[in-house]
Amino acid sequence: MCKLLVFAAFLAALAACSTPTEQPKEPVAPRDFSGRWDVTVETAEESYPSWWEIIQEKGRLTGRFVGRVGSARPIPNIEVSGSQLKLSLPVQYEAHQSNLMFTGELVGGRLHGTTNAEDGSTLQWAAVRAPELQAPTEPEWEEPIELFNGKDLKGWKARHAEMPNNWKAQEGVLVNTEKSTDLITEAVFQDFKLHLEFKYPKGSNSGIYLRGRYEVQVQDDYGKEPSSVYIGGVYGFLTPGKNAGKKAGEWQDYDITLLGRRITVVLNGETVIGNQEIPGITGGALDSSEGEPGPIMIQGDHGPVSYRNIVLTPVKSVPAP
Repeated sequence: MCKLLVFAAFLAALAACSTPTEQPKEPVAPRDFSGRWDVTVETAEESYPSWWEIIQEKGRLTGRFVGRVGSARPIPNIEVSGSQLKLSLPVQYEAHQSNLMFTGELVGGRLHGTTNAEDGSTLQWAAVRAPELQAPTEPEWEEPIELFNGKDLKGWKARHAEMPNNWKAQEGVLVNTEKSTDLITEAVFQDFKLHLEFKYPKGSNSGIYLRGRYEVQVQDDYGKEPSSVYIGGVYGFLTPGKNAGKKAGEWQDYDITLLGRRITVVLNGETVIGNQEIPGITGGALDSSEGEPGPIMIQGDHGPVSYRNIVLTPVKSVPAP
């Protein structure tokens, strides 16, 4: 009997030694939340992108936010307790009946949590740190690609199949006759130069989304003071040095270079943004996967607009070492 008791005690001790002990979690400090975050919010039908930047300065956290729609705006309330994060901000164009609320936890360098939907329900979200996106220093260029052939919509697709699609090719021009779905290239691109010409009637509005994520504004803003949400601007982030837009009804042109996060915008022959950094995605983006190539998207849900001579020149890809 004694031998059995001793043997049982030995087995118990052996089991205790072989059971892995739980590693203590590394402590989380407020500075660990600082930086830019690419956010994805999940709904019952789909996912949509968001973005925020959290900055620690003078002992407190501040930040700015980009939602599913609208422009970058401040986050007035950011609270951190250990690994827990809570932020709230007023609505902009969203249909919420109260402030936007995000609560979450930082685990393994990633954030995840919940947010309130427009109908009051709860949605899940996850966030990863936004990539740096280094620009090539001496890019070599591929042959130019004609994105619109002037005859039909080959190479393009509608963003929303359930929305009206009023895009058509008409006498060499890509025309959107009234508000309709956005139009997206089937091909995706990383670093490139983009040339296009556009024309809109008085009061109309469109936009060019680079990689499907960064909108360069196309809008009737003739004679206005420059703004990041007016023609020539990267929506909500970068304000052009001057308003080089022409009057409605005139053909205008963009020459845009996007290398990593660095963008140069030439509007009607005037460099209005010179090699500036785009901090993050803009409202209306297709996704928040900033490290991946993306399509060219033309905004169609704000009004009639015409485009022609849409030509993209990609940077030659560098083989991995």
